[in-house]
Amino acid sequence: MDSVAGGLTRAAVWTGAGVDMRDVAVPRLGARELLVRVRLATVCGSDLHTVTGRRPGPRPSVLGHEAVGDVVAAGPGAGPVVGARIVWTVTASCGACDRCESGRSAKCRSLRKVGHEPFDGAWALSGAYARYIVLPAGVGVVRVPDPVPDVVAAPAACATATAVAAVEAAGDVAGRRVLVCGAGMLGVTAIALCAEAGADVRVADPDAERIAVAERFGGVGDEGGPVDVALDFSGSAAAVGECLRRLDVGGRLVLAGSVMPGPSVSLDPEAVVRGWLTVTGVHNYEPAHLHRAVEFLARTAGTYPWDELVAEPVRLDDLAKALRRPDAPALRTSVAP
Repeated sequence: MDSVAGGLTRAAVWTGAGVDMRDVAVPRLGARELLVRVRLATVCGSDLHTVTGRRPGPRPSVLGHEAVGDVVAAGPGAGPVVGARIVWTVTASCGACDRCESGRSAKCRSLRKVGHEPFDGAWALSGAYARYIVLPAGVGVVRVPDPVPDVVAAPAACATATAVAAVEAAGDVAGRRVLVCGAGMLGVTAIALCAEAGADVRVADPDAERIAVAERFGGVGDEGGPVDVALDFSGSAAAVGECLRRLDVGGRLVLAGSVMPGPSVSLDPEAVVRGWLTVTGVHNYEPAHLHRAVEFLARTAGTYPWDELVAEPVRLDDLAKALRRPDAPALRTSVAP
């Protein structure tokens, strides 16, 4: 059995060549730091991109940034949170730089990210593919309501909160024609958000099984035609170009999937001017988006089959199996440390 601060914990360390299971020292907690026992972690697409070499990242490192867990210890000033079941933000922000003060803490000038830090640095237990994770000051935490199961709560920390941020950037979608490109976890979540808000949601994805999943969350297969809002989670240059072409007058395009280098997309400035078009991007999210994500999951737990989007968990020692793309209809694999 693991001990807490000052003892050892089991962690899956990504080395660049594979996963190395190690016993890792649990540090003494500093001011406002939390020690969290991970209940369930889900595997985000960015981690799949890291292990397949499509996305750069520190090596070695403990990956994993979508998770739910119990607070087991708190450093000075952390508040009365021991025992709480929580989810937490991907980002750790300083709260004092010009970006933080302007409401862009996700782009803090001294930003650190859960599951993206070097194992041999000051924050070794930064990822959720371990039995314990340390959350430093600057990471936002949200208590998970009792009716929300772990399997529904875990993706909130990335997929759900990012989708909330993207839909917010689209403005009021009630009664509008919305095109969602990419029916992965983020896309399906955005579909449900837009459908709940009263939008007419069309879904574009080359995978027919994913379209079928999306239809259970309020979308319908895309058949072309103009739209008022387009949300791209695919990261495909061709899809982004199609979104631009489809925007009606006053239309808005929100890009959230283009997180790796790729081909450029042609933009006709005259079409933007004459069409009063808006193109914006969303990367990471603010703590308020995570709060709204948890509220949304709690509110729609009986409306949408969120639990069916996550496969049965594997053990931590079998993490290598989880770092393979899931078979449809499961959009997320999971790990139970």
